[in-house]
Amino acid sequence: MDLSREDSLRLHVLLKQDLQAVRIDESAMVLHALTGEGEARVPLNPTCRDEIYLRKVRELLSTHVLGSPGGYPVYLRRWTRMGQARADNLDRLLLLGEPEAVVAVVHAEGLTDELARRAWWAMPTAENARRMLEHEHIARGSMGPELAAFLLEFLPFEEDSRAIVDSVRLVLQPGLVDAATRDRLWQRARQKTTYYAGFLWALPDALPDPLPAHPAWEAAAPRLQPLADAGDPVAALLLRVLGAPGQTFVHVAREALRKPRDQDVAVILFDVIGGYFAGVRHLMPESQDLTDLERAAEALVESRAGALAAVLEAVPDLAAQAAAVLLMSRVGEPLLRPIFARTDAIGTVMRRKLEPLTGPIDRRLASLLGAG
Repeated sequence: MDLSREDSLRLHVLLKQDLQAVRIDESAMVLHALTGEGEARVPLNPTCRDEIYLRKVRELLSTHVLGSPGGYPVYLRRWTRMGQARADNLDRLLLLGEPEAVVAVVHAEGLTDELARRAWWAMPTAENARRMLEHEHIARGSMGPELAAFLLEFLPFEEDSRAIVDSVRLVLQPGLVDAATRDRLWQRARQKTTYYAGFLWALPDALPDPLPAHPAWEAAAPRLQPLADAGDPVAALLLRVLGAPGQTFVHVAREALRKPRDQDVAVILFDVIGGYFAGVRHLMPESQDLTDLERAAEALVESRAGALAAVLEAVPDLAAQAAAVLLMSRVGEPLLRPIFARTDAIGTVMRRKLEPLTGPIDRRLASLLGAG
């Protein structure tokens, strides 16, 4: 079955133009094209069932673009989402009228600001916006603010927790939103604590509404700074945590841990918290048992050996805080595996099952706060 004579003529004329991207509205049976002169629209007139006719249209596009009617291998879905599309043919993939080909471009390491503009025209979805903003050069380019604005507008309608966290942390990249927009997003986080995970991830040392430094900061900083400058990881982390930004991070982390919405949010929060304290992770053993990790942290502090010797000699009153940062460095998804392997609960039920973890973690975090 061939294309109608009218469609064949129009499409061949279109293919001779400076094509930049193609998308097909399957419900309306209209092909849209982005060209160097603007946008073009070609209504399709099927001579058979729509799905068969659309395949013929895509075969024509593929033959012109790739030299073969086979089109884009949509079965490579997982591969393309790993950014493996070749950089030398990304522009051609946008001419196939195939959504999966656009996704391949969006995920590709070779994505440029111009290709991002074309891909966004071809398939403006929240998921594509997030994946493009993962590229630092796209976030800082001309497309960054437009993609961020779309995600912000769509955010109240987003239902997937992971997508919410990703949207928040991506739009908080430097230069994408102004202070007023950031503050409005922060206010919404007070009612929707899932947003806190995005803030903790994106702005660990620059969170809104900063708290004052820990009361011990003034006396401890002059003693810890020389050690930190010499490369002592425990001293450097205590300086970070006891300062105003660190106190704010710990406070917000506690707030976020009180009501994780589901397992995705819990995993993100645990990983973000552990990442904040990761500078001393190498001092602690690996374990999925929080009680074992607590014992290990206390034993390290009591031994006052290795990296802890100089710190505890300089600030002996911060032994509890040293134990806390050591323990927090091993907070992460591995601690959650034994629980999540046995349940798929969310909400209140999930939070109740997490209390053997979140309770002790909260107490350790509280010990790091000036009011703790």
